Amino acid sequence: MKKRLSAALLALALAAAGAAPAQAETFRWAFQSNVGGLDSMSTGDSSTRNFLRNIYDGLTRFGPDLAVEPALAESWTRKSDTLWTFKLRPNVVFHDGAAFTADDVVFSYTRAMSGASDVKPRLATVKGMRKTGPLEIEIETVGPSPTLLNDLTYMDVFSADWATKNNAAEPIAASTRGENFASRNANGTGPFKVVKFDVATGVELLPHDKWWGKKEHGITRAIFTPISNDSTRVAALLSGQVDMVFPLPEQDAARVRASSNHQVLTTPEDRVIFLGMDQGRDELLYSNIKGKNPFKDQRVRLAVMQAIDTDLIREKVMRGAAFKVGALMTSAAFGWDKSMDERPPYDVNAAKKLLADAGYPNGFTVTLDCPTDRYTNDQQICVAIVGMLAQIGVKVDLLAQTRNLYFAKIGKRDTSFYLHGWGVGTDGQSIMQLLMHTPGQGIGSWNVGNYSNARVDSLIKEIGAEMDEKKRLALFKEAFDIHRAEVGVIPVHGQMLTWAVSKKVTLRQRADDYLDLRYVTFAR
Repeated sequence: MKKRLSAALLALALAAAGAAPAQAETFRWAFQSNVGGLDSMSTGDSSTRNFLRNIYDGLTRFGPDLAVEPALAESWTRKSDTLWTFKLRPNVVFHDGAAFTADDVVFSYTRAMSGASDVKPRLATVKGMRKTGPLEIEIETVGPSPTLLNDLTYMDVFSADWATKNNAAEPIAASTRGENFASRNANGTGPFKVVKFDVATGVELLPHDKWWGKKEHGITRAIFTPISNDSTRVAALLSGQVDMVFPLPEQDAARVRASSNHQVLTTPEDRVIFLGMDQGRDELLYSNIKGKNPFKDQRVRLAVMQAIDTDLIREKVMRGAAFKVGALMTSAAFGWDKSMDERPPYDVNAAKKLLADAGYPNGFTVTLDCPTDRYTNDQQICVAIVGMLAQIGVKVDLLAQTRNLYFAKIGKRDTSFYLHGWGVGTDGQSIMQLLMHTPGQGIGSWNVGNYSNARVDSLIKEIGAEMDEKKRLALFKEAFDIHRAEVGVIPVHGQMLTWAVSKKVTLRQRADDYLDLRYVTFAR
């Protein structure tokens, strides 16, 4: 504990040492882990991607209410079921002063579709993108695409000249722990630009004076510091070293509420925390069962699900800062149905019988991969699950690691059992494409457990092309009903967002956990 505490304090001191003298216009905030890198196309980690939204723009973006709005594309026209024209915003410049053109958009699409890109599955419905004028492009889709405007929010636009000149024309997958120039340097068109990035101490940003959008923020500098230890993070807030921290552990919320200078902000997040299981291999990588894979049997997956008391986890581990879910979907996203919150009851005896019926009356041993600094109380959730599964004879060896090590491991599918979380967004299609579709051909990239069902794959394809909302909702329900019945994953809960903020600061809390620096101001 002392070692972790010292490291966190050192990180904070280093960040402060590299910063300008404290001013009301300098906004400082802390998260439980560092930014995973500055290349938004190399990682599926949403906390990193959310941070980079302050630096890079897409053609479209999500507004504070999560509705799609124009960004680098100021308008668009759907010319047919499969052809769209986008007029690009004039007089936009990158952070290095270069002018933004259609060439940068086409280059960014090519980059996003390259082999190592984690953005590729988000653009699965795009057949091609071409320049039709200095500030105009056409996008052709493989069929009707009801989510194209949503999907384009994930394609950050890079400067073609900058990336090519610096040998960063393709991203390097974060899961390989490799890097190129764009991993530690950034050149976007967004409202803030990077002036300092350190893998240990965080990031320093300055406003992009030539940003194209309306300047609503009231800060002249922003300094982000990773502080992994919960108590140290809260202490930094209460002592005035930082102006905002997240996530705020529920066990520390009372300390913040007792402060006359701080406040706690809470809202439901569009994120589901779940357990994934390797259902693809004939033998698990990390288990005492040889020659077989227990998780291939639906009865075993259901047994594990019924042995986990999610009500107790929400009450004791999360202290009420979580909500019940029964699928990889929350009510925040289109495609949700109230039946998706239903789940089999917690029942240890039923779970034991299922295991016995599947041929494992004495249980088995398996390793659980768990992050320590990504989701709220992630390691504590895993510890609770270890104890619960012991009741049915499933001995769990817990491997808890920092976020970077954890994501590198499961990103390579080097896992048998893992705790994960995913933000659903505004439409359920993306989570289906990424987490439920059979992996392959740029789709199912985060279906780490290799769940596969041909009917679900077919439904996902239909959902991606169906423009009628009622028909689309019915397709969603059928796909999720199959996935839930087969226990494709084990949902644990929906995560609440809990931020702690100085009362000097005004900001907007969003369901997608994105701290939009455009709206951060200080009281005068």
